[in-house]
Amino acid sequence: MEIFPQNPRHSSSPLESTVPLNFTDQMGRRVAVPFPPRRIISLVPSQTELLFDLGLADKVVGVTKFCIHPATARTNAAVIGGTKKFDFEKIERLKPDLIIGNKEENYQSCIDQLAAKYPVWLSDISTLPEALDMIRRIGFIAGAKDPAQVLADEIAASFATLPGTQPLIPAAYLIWRKPYMVAASGTFINDMMHRAGFTNVFADRNRYPEISAEQLAAAVPQRILLSSEPYPFGAKHVGEFQAICPAATIDIVDGELFSWYGSRLQKSAAYFTQLR
Repeated sequence: MEIFPQNPRHSSSPLESTVPLNFTDQMGRRVAVPFPPRRIISLVPSQTELLFDLGLADKVVGVTKFCIHPATARTNAAVIGGTKKFDFEKIERLKPDLIIGNKEENYQSCIDQLAAKYPVWLSDISTLPEALDMIRRIGFIAGAKDPAQVLADEIAASFATLPGTQPLIPAAYLIWRKPYMVAASGTFINDMMHRAGFTNVFADRNRYPEISAEQLAAAVPQRILLSSEPYPFGAKHVGEFQAICPAATIDIVDGELFSWYGSRLQKSAAYFTQLR
């Protein structure tokens, strides 16, 4: 984490920072942020939950319509659209001094438009260490360094309890239906699958490829994990996949505990132990 003081000053305005600093985000971009920021917009649900869990609710002025945790997030702060489409006029009225987004979850063109006017800090996460790094960095930049360090350490300790030498179970992780789409290599879900005791039968593919029923059957997964999000797989879909892979065990899994890379990771290791 790089921090560069830039013309420290004092101000009589409660909305102005005393020390503007430059921070390097996970994309390697230098972002000048009034420190500590007082009006934060979060464009990512898992990072919104993180801000609230770090005790920063009073600083969060804008969230997306998908920011469902905590339950009060969308009533405490203004809803500025989704993760892909923003209400730029509403954002302007909120006068943010920091916007927090993510490389994968937000469109680059929209981020570029925001970055032309506001400090935009982006995360880029495909592994647990990168998620822990994000937690520490956001905690620091938002003025909650110590709570973020404690949280990251607790999450790391919980994952350290997972057995690392057990045989991995071949599995497929479905995120969508019609067309079928799976999580493959280069994704945070893929890293979580491995830590949960599974080997991804589609690890030879990248990101979130479409697959056919025939390709799923040919991959011969012993477990098929049907995620609760973004597609809401449920019990009614189990038979559909059992017919494709009769020998596989079909599980409906909590997608948040496989894909949310903020404070919700506190619950993931224990869930993976139960699932395994």
